[in-house]
Amino acid sequence: MRYVAFIHKSTDSDYGVSFPDFPGCISAGSTVDEAVVNAGEALSGHVAMMVADGEEIPSPRSLDAILADPELVEEREGASFVHVPLIRDRGSSVRVNISIDAGLLEAIDQTAKARGMTRSGFIASAVRHEIAA
Repeated sequence: MRYVAFIHKSTDSDYGVSFPDFPGCISAGSTVDEAVVNAGEALSGHVAMMVADGEEIPSPRSLDAILADPELVEEREGASFVHVPLIRDRGSSVRVNISIDAGLLEAIDQTAKARGMTRSGFIASAVRHEIAA
C-alpha cells in the first residue's frame, strides 16, 4: 500500500513530511530524498504503534480524494505530493518458494556473501529498496 504524503519546505527549515491519512505522523529530512526515506520509516513506526493500541489502519485515499478534501486546504497549500509505501514489519519470517534464473541466483549469493548477509536477508533488503524507490 502507498499513502499520499505532503512535503513542505520553508526557506529556513528542512523538508517536512506529513500524512493526511495519519494525523500526527510526521517526518523530515535535509533533502527531499532523505525526507521521503525518513517518511517511510515514520509511517511504518506510526502504524506499528496503532496496531499495538488496537487501532484500525485506514485504507489509503487516492490523491484525487485528498485534493478534494476541504479539511486539508491549509495542509495542501504550497505542498508537493509523494506516495510513500507502507512496509509493515510483522516480526516473523515466512518461507516462500520462488523461481529465479540460475545466473541471477549465483550473483545474489555472491553479493550476499561479500556483504556478510544471508540470501534471504539480501533479497529482503533489495525488495525493500525497490518498493521504496
